[in-house]
Amino acid sequence: MPFRIVIEPRALADIQQGIDYYEERLAGLGKRFSKTVDLYITVLSNNPYYQIRYKDYRGIPTGKFPYLIVYFVDEQKETVYIMAVFHTSQNTERLPE
Repeated sequence: MPFRIVIEPRALADIQQGIDYYEERLAGLGKRFSKTVDLYITVLSNNPYYQIRYKDYRGIPTGKFPYLIVYFVDEQKETVYIMAVFHTSQNTERLPE
């Protein structure tokens, strides 16, 4: 059974910022970024057990785009909480505590 996905407001803002950034660079690229993030979110709903990156937070890179989806898995609730989606060259101090 797939895990439920909850995208925190901060992560939604991160995604929108990425869409805006890529769309400014090339028309349609923001949409490709959005579709890529959606694909990886779907992957997480089916298999959320990727590498633990920081404390109990896990991360999955988004393939062609240099972003990392940072999330927490609540196994009892069968829910994945996406906390951040950030460019991998950004400071990791943005990670939740």
